[in-house]
Amino acid sequence: MSRIGKLPVKIPQGVKVAIEKDEITVEGPKGKLSQKYEPLVEFTLEEGQCVVTRKNDSKKARSFHGLYRKLLDNMVTGVSQGFTKTLLINGVGYRAEAQGQSVVFSLGYSMPIEYPVPEGLSITTDGPTKVIVSGISRELVGQAAAEIRSLRPPEPYKGKGVKYDNETIIRKVGKAGIK
Repeated sequence: MSRIGKLPVKIPQGVKVAIEKDEITVEGPKGKLSQKYEPLVEFTLEEGQCVVTRKNDSKKARSFHGLYRKLLDNMVTGVSQGFTKTLLINGVGYRAEAQGQSVVFSLGYSMPIEYPVPEGLSITTDGPTKVIVSGISRELVGQAAAEIRSLRPPEPYKGKGVKYDNETIIRKVGKAGIK
């Protein structure tokens, strides 16, 4: 039995879960999310929680069991609390500035980079070197943060670039001079 799949998903007050033939919809105070699912798993609503079970013990059904339980848990967390990722910019002259529906990055290239804010997300800047990506979909928040980080990944010698706030950069020693 899947260790993750057998755990019930707790549904907080104010969150509604609707189960249809091949789609599950979660609606809460922050918004609405829906996810299609394979018929190898079943969702059952009980008092304040949702339980995910599989129909048989095939390899495919076992792999979907934990996956859809975690996707449902992420949807419930997203519509009730939301997700955020924080990125830090390090380097002389490197900065970010929110301008309407886009964020402009100056990352040492000859031209500034304009990153459009995806639908359903909000990207704010807390000072010139801190970017906060937030939204209700964990997948979209992570994808946008990864795209922003890929504009200038941190380099190992001076640590310049865009990194996650909880990321540690393994530093390398520079050139050694000949005596």
